[in-house]
Amino acid sequence: MKKRLVIGISGATGAVYGIRMLEMLKDSDIETHLVLSNAAEKIIQLETDYTVDHVKGLAHYNHDIDNVGAAIASGSFDTIGMVVIPCSIKTLSGIANSFSVNLLIRAADVTLKERRKLVLMVGETPFHKGHFRLMSQAVDIGAIITLPSVSFYTRPQTIRDIVDQRVARTLDIFDIKLDSFKRWSQADGDKAMDLLNKERDL
Repeated sequence: MKKRLVIGISGATGAVYGIRMLEMLKDSDIETHLVLSNAAEKIIQLETDYTVDHVKGLAHYNHDIDNVGAAIASGSFDTIGMVVIPCSIKTLSGIANSFSVNLLIRAADVTLKERRKLVLMVGETPFHKGHFRLMSQAVDIGAIITLPSVSFYTRPQTIRDIVDQRVARTLDIFDIKLDSFKRWSQADGDKAMDLLNKERDL
């Protein structure tokens, strides 16, 4: 049986991260279960050249946001976890407060109660104190917070380079290893130490 990963895309900027994750996993041995929020469908149209139908077609299974009886709403449905990429502050709030008003938040809540990995890529900045409190609450109940930050040591040349690096690093959390991106190496570490030693000599 294939391993299953639930992928939620909510209405924060950065829908391309979720889309790219679906693309990377489409021909893998990971079975993807997608749930899009209503706002995410609008963001996809605003920020990308993809249609919503195309994005849904990248997943192995799609689940309607209002179908709280879907398979992913049950803890007995076996998955390796869930990622919300990107995660809006509204969705973060629902997850942090266990307010399962739709399938996306319900699936996240199930992931937490079953002690599976839940990764939230929070895509809205700057933050105020209330946002940090929500992230802290989410971490306290078992979630992992990540941000769409850039790994500049890879010397990205395109937006695709930036997106691929962050998506691959997010998949690392689920022990899904992709070799199509640059990892920090011993050679990188040696180079960094050489630069630091030269600075100390000045």
